[in-house]
Amino acid sequence: MSPNPYPLGLRLAGRRVVVVGGGAVATRRVPALLDAGADVFLVAPELTPALRAHVDAARLHWARRRFAPDDLDGAWLVQVAVDDPIAAASVSAAAAERRIFCVRADDRAAATAWTPAVTRHGPVTVAVLGGGDPRRAMTVRDAIRDLLGARTEISRTPAVAGEGPSPAAPPASAPPSPTGAPGRVALVGAGPGDPELITLKGWRLLTEADVVVADRLVPGLLLDELRPDVELVDASKIPYGPSRAQEEINRILVDRALGGKVVVRLKGGDPYVFGRGGEELLACAEAGVPVTVVPGVTSAVAVPAAAGVPVTHRAVAHEFTVVSGHVAPDSPASLVRWEHLAGLRGTLVILMGLKNLPVIAATLVAHGRPAETPAAVVQEGTTGAQRVLRSTLGTVAADVVAADLRPPAVVVVGDVVSVLAAAG
Repeated sequence: MSPNPYPLGLRLAGRRVVVVGGGAVATRRVPALLDAGADVFLVAPELTPALRAHVDAARLHWARRRFAPDDLDGAWLVQVAVDDPIAAASVSAAAAERRIFCVRADDRAAATAWTPAVTRHGPVTVAVLGGGDPRRAMTVRDAIRDLLGARTEISRTPAVAGEGPSPAAPPASAPPSPTGAPGRVALVGAGPGDPELITLKGWRLLTEADVVVADRLVPGLLLDELRPDVELVDASKIPYGPSRAQEEINRILVDRALGGKVVVRLKGGDPYVFGRGGEELLACAEAGVPVTVVPGVTSAVAVPAAAGVPVTHRAVAHEFTVVSGHVAPDSPASLVRWEHLAGLRGTLVILMGLKNLPVIAATLVAHGRPAETPAAVVQEGTTGAQRVLRSTLGTVAADVVAADLRPPAVVVVGDVVSVLAAAG
């Protein structure tokens, strides 16, 4: 009988952690390391788009090559996220020589450290080790999560048509769907960025999923809590142009569901707010696949709120309009009447508009919105990386460049921007 592991909470803030591999496993593990404040050094010839986004935002360092033993110099921990046993063993050997604990995704028995099943509830983090059985660990983890009060209402929520059995039994121990049996798809809104802002129903469906098809902007810590046997499909990695990529996503959803799988299409914000959720539902419906739609907390409202900007306020704004700015106002492809929006007195919330902000702001001013109208830009709202810029409509585009703000960002135009500024 193997001895029990010694549980320990690692304080990794500012300490070097090496991750070897740039695929789905690393995509799931890196967010938790970043959340712990680790100085992450990633070694891999290629990265998933989600990991590349962390590199572009300067949250981690990336060496675009294969692993070399001296990559571990100065490291406190190494996570091996490759499925090549020979390559993984070479990393283990280099770690053992340096007395560095090594987590291996390919072989738990060969690892000197295990990643536990984790649940987070405010300042409380619970980590469960299942004696080498990750499904057992996740079953216990989920029961503890319920006891903490974060998910107490789930067990009392009856199942609805198309959703399968009630979650009274621990979802991590549920048997997989039989091959060929009808599967199902859930379009789940993951919220604006904070992993705790996913709905209870959305989180429950994630615990039941066999396959998760995730957008680049979904909270990474949600992926860290998936069962290890879940197939994770990075939707932003699909190698086609925008329209073909959507066709391929539709095909994956239908294919996996018809194969008897429980599929969660995890989307940032809300599935129906500029998320193409309607197209995915129609594709599934045409194939006879049952679909559950789980609304999400949309960034259009939540991100301004997190930055101290209410989209409405008594005697200030009685309306707010949400618009996509991914197409420039002067483009023939634009479906937005920007000249009409300029005449509104309420709040204007612009999603995906950072690239076109100069022409958007100029168009609004040209059609009558005063240049001195307060404006705010919130980058990566509701996350630990949130940045807020307050400006005016006439100068906001230049101020964004000077501050080096980057997507994802939400732009708010209107007098509500100034309402709570003094209080914040």
